[in-house]
Amino acid sequence: IRSTACTGSSLLLPVSEITNLPLDQVNFVVCQLCALLSAFWFRLFLHPSKTSPVIRHVVATLLGLYFALFCFGWYALHFLVQSGLTYGIMILTGVEHMHKYCLLVALSYLSLCQITRVYVFDYGMYSADFTGPMMVITQKITSLAFEIHDGMARKEEHLTPGQKILAIRRMPSLLEYFSYNCNFMGILAGPTSSYNDYIAFIEGDPRRHRDQEADRKSNNKLRQSEPSPNTEVVRKVATSFFCLLVFLSVCKVFPVERNIDDDFIANVPVYAQVVYLYLSMLTTRPKYYFVWTLADAINNAAGFGFNGYDEDGSPRWDLISNLRILNIELATSFKVFLDNWNIQTAHWLKRVCYERCPYHPTAATFILSAMWHGAYPGYYLTFLTGIVITLAARAVRHNVRPRFLHSPTHKLVYDVITWAATQIAICYTVVPFVLLSVGPSLKFYRSWYFGLHIGCILLAVALPVKPRHLRLKDQQKNLLQRKVQHHLEDTARNCSQKEKDT
Repeated sequence: IRSTACTGSSLLLPVSEITNLPLDQVNFVVCQLCALLSAFWFRLFLHPSKTSPVIRHVVATLLGLYFALFCFGWYALHFLVQSGLTYGIMILTGVEHMHKYCLLVALSYLSLCQITRVYVFDYGMYSADFTGPMMVITQKITSLAFEIHDGMARKEEHLTPGQKILAIRRMPSLLEYFSYNCNFMGILAGPTSSYNDYIAFIEGDPRRHRDQEADRKSNNKLRQSEPSPNTEVVRKVATSFFCLLVFLSVCKVFPVERNIDDDFIANVPVYAQVVYLYLSMLTTRPKYYFVWTLADAINNAAGFGFNGYDEDGSPRWDLISNLRILNIELATSFKVFLDNWNIQTAHWLKRVCYERCPYHPTAATFILSAMWHGAYPGYYLTFLTGIVITLAARAVRHNVRPRFLHSPTHKLVYDVITWAATQIAICYTVVPFVLLSVGPSLKFYRSWYFGLHIGCILLAVALPVKPRHLRLKDQQKNLLQRKVQHHLEDTARNCSQKEKDT
């Protein structure tokens, strides 16, 4: 049984009936396709060389709000309310503490909407909903607040290299702020981008704050002839619709709910249960591949997402890409999987939490991620399990991996074993994320006797790993030693060269 209720436009109801897909999902896909066409028009006819940044901001914002109203009806007003509240906080409070207030208010408003939608309206209906775009807007609001704090309240020497690039030195205007949050390229499915990247794109100089002075000459190619994104857009659109076709073809063949079926648990051999778990979770991923790859293509079609050139001179369009499909499916560690899945959300969590949390940053980051994702209890079970598995994976990587790096054969064996272990660990972790409720999730874990939980806790306790601050100190110490060694070698070479000259 699926919900037929839709808060957006009913114009496409006949298409929904023909395809037997929920109306809100049909509205979403059609709006994304319209956004793709609008993006080409935006790049060709409202190019920075032809029009002012103000016009580009206005058009991007109005188109975004129209698509939001078409998909979500008057629920789209929440986007404006959340953005307006936090902009008021930015203006009225000092830059010393505005980032904390904005994080608290934006996350609280998002959580309130999520709780209302889940427990008041339609619990468990996986479909397009207005809190999805709010999740992206929450990321943008909080990222912006932290970047303003870095640029206007902290000393330059206290910033990391990444924070220096993204730091904002002036308060955005109201138009710039709403354009950043609600532009048509990212309002429905993101991805999140930094404010500096977005403003540089609008003003027509996408690499200005990322290129170092020494590299500017090598990047004159960009200024002489702006690279075309068309080939990359075609590739991403084709990939996204292939993923959609795969999802529609196989999603019902391997239902996740069968993992907790009593007859399945009692009669199917353990090895077959493991294989089925992998296949059932594998078939849930293509819908995310479709949504995120299409969203990336829309931004690229508008000219947003250029990330410099490869070593062979080919343009890169992955500045705001949200996933790398092959890296996900071939991941040999929990970290590699997370680094390539929902990339922009991982960057956001790292920038606003992991890098700034003085105590237990891994646990704090997973908890923030669970709060941001929503009010379903299954999300919290997934992220609490993720903490344990991350700590165990880190311990294994630090203690076991070096023993397999002495020969290609040993490394291949290690990669095969860790690929299988990683895929099963990911599936085991994510089952509650799909099942949503506590009862079914715990039933699944009981059927596995909480085996991965127990094993990962034992590994994390038994295998020593230095705390993060000590690892960072070691890295800085090693870097300093290498610099000193290079300096001594250069000095020795210069001295020997002078002796030869004399």
